[in-house]
Amino acid sequence: MQSSSIKKVGVVLRPSTPELKSSFFTLERIFKKHNIEVYIESISAGMIDVMGMEFELLCKTCDVLVTLGGDGTLISTVRRSFAYDIPVFGVYAGTLGFLADVSMDELDEFVENLTTGHYRVDERSVLEARVNKDGQEIHMYAFNDIVLTRPSISNMINIETLIDGKAFNTYYGDGVIVATPTGSTAYNLSAGGPVLFPLTHVFTLTPICPHSLTQRPVVLPGTFTIEMRTPKNRALMIIDGQDMHEFEQGESVHIRLAAKTAKLIHREEFNYFDVLKEKLRWGE
Repeated sequence: MQSSSIKKVGVVLRPSTPELKSSFFTLERIFKKHNIEVYIESISAGMIDVMGMEFELLCKTCDVLVTLGGDGTLISTVRRSFAYDIPVFGVYAGTLGFLADVSMDELDEFVENLTTGHYRVDERSVLEARVNKDGQEIHMYAFNDIVLTRPSISNMINIETLIDGKAFNTYYGDGVIVATPTGSTAYNLSAGGPVLFPLTHVFTLTPICPHSLTQRPVVLPGTFTIEMRTPKNRALMIIDGQDMHEFEQGESVHIRLAAKTAKLIHREEFNYFDVLKEKLRWGE
């Protein structure tokens, strides 16, 4: 992206947080000071009593999307805007996130760097899930993870897993997390999965409380497609902890890395390992 191409930004606020109104006006003032037009998504706008723009039109109109909130707001915005290939960056309202890494205090300097081309665009892998429902193939995208889990706490779940059509494993326990490198520091990490460098083209399968202690997380190349089936039970599929889909017994989902990537804007000096150390308190 050429620096001169950033003329319009679209803003998405953390839902149900009307106290972000003053922060939005500060953000708007900073962008306008650097001759960048600011638009706000209609649901966010309604929350703070200003005029807004429908999300789809926002993506078509703007050069960049800006989220004000935390990592959850950014993840949701990346997924919703994925079809439009629009870069996103996050301003955090609260504590530093893994993804939303610009504070309000840093925003003026960051926007100035945006206008002069002093920023970077990271390309992050996204999971694509394909499910057949009522004769229709449905495509869903996950920025962090796709979780197949049991619909009832009283039962364990059987998940048959194939890699490129060949039998790989049967998971028996509470479920399985399929995580992108970006999502490796979320639920995957809590379940004992590995931390993956965010710009790698791989994904991980991590069992959740497996019945067998020999079941361990596996990192797979991004060229593979996995199929997950539930031959003996119903299941829930949860996308990024935000969307939930019910699976009937015997249904399956095909999961792979999407052909295109999500684009995150960061400061030039952004260092993933610094964020890791701060968030996970490594080395203390």
